[in-house]
Amino acid sequence: MNFNSLMNRVGHLSVIDTEILFAGLRTSEQASLKVQITRWTATGKLVQLRRGMYLFAAPYRKTEPQGLYLASVLTKPSYISLEKALEYYGLIPEGVSIYTSVTTKRPARFDTAAGHFDYRHIQIPLFWGYRAVTLDRQTGFMASPEKALLDFIYFRRPELSEAYLKELRLQNLEAITLKQFYEYAKRFRKQRIEKAAKLLGSFIEHRKRRSKS
Repeated sequence: MNFNSLMNRVGHLSVIDTEILFAGLRTSEQASLKVQITRWTATGKLVQLRRGMYLFAAPYRKTEPQGLYLASVLTKPSYISLEKALEYYGLIPEGVSIYTSVTTKRPARFDTAAGHFDYRHIQIPLFWGYRAVTLDRQTGFMASPEKALLDFIYFRRPELSEAYLKELRLQNLEAITLKQFYEYAKRFRKQRIEKAAKLLGSFIEHRKRRSKS
């Protein structure tokens, strides 16, 4: 297969998955294509994201890959959460460069030319509270605002205080449904999470009342 043939076959895809590319090929054909992929990567025509996953280099792309989508396909199953999800919902003012995701698989990190992707392991009973989000016809998975906050508490283990919460500079709090936030906190079945959720929830309630007055 030459590079033009590769473009014709998978040029419409945001990410090249070699499992799909090799499907139906004989062992010898797979071996030959692996050599070609290595050469195309070395010459800058392809960009490796992780083993078995590539992007077309910028001059050859028909679709610009979205970080949301890349985060969801580099490790499956996973969903974006913590600071990146808080940024997405406008709950924090800062831009976040790292896509932190939650997965039932092993922890991992991929530092690529397309972005930085960090994966935190969570137990299967806690893998919920996310939704599909589509950007530029590319779909990934994002924690709900409530689950993103609880995942932040679960993984970062902050010492919650009024001073810390002010420093966090939470904003756009209308995005948080407190009833769901408290219900989600109970589903963790961890006293630490429920206690922290009550403190954070009280802070959010107070801020909401102040904004209305």
